[in-house]
Amino acid sequence: MSETNVVKQTKHAPYYLVREDILPEALLKTLQIKESIARGEFATVGEAAEKVGLSRSAYYKYKDGIFPLNLLERERIVTVSIDLEHRSGVLSRVLGLVAAFEGNVLTIHQTIPLQGLANVVLSVETNAADTLNPLMEALRAEDGVKRAAIIGQG
Repeated sequence: MSETNVVKQTKHAPYYLVREDILPEALLKTLQIKESIARGEFATVGEAAEKVGLSRSAYYKYKDGIFPLNLLERERIVTVSIDLEHRSGVLSRVLGLVAAFEGNVLTIHQTIPLQGLANVVLSVETNAADTLNPLMEALRAEDGVKRAAIIGQG
């Protein structure tokens, strides 16, 4: 199988729920490295890989394909398109609302205002599915927001 075929097949590959005790050691060590780096125990992947006894190349091979189940359940990325009036403080209040609903802004793209309106597209990481609808309602009710819509979810 060529490398191109592998990339195409894994781009939208299905997920499986697998018990920890049947996972290969390399996958378990990859999770250990990811968790220790997230906790700040190591500054580099090389240090963490050496500590757990896994090669850096094996870590990089598996790191984007294995996640603790609790992370997959909690995190969700949504893309929101918002039309804002071109007034001071409107975008700041929108970002404050996202934070108030425990959202984490990953990216912001804003167009140049035309006819008094600017479009802003936010990629937002949300921790709970039940906060998305209240957040959207709050955005739509915010002074200076003319339109707010979800244009993508992941």
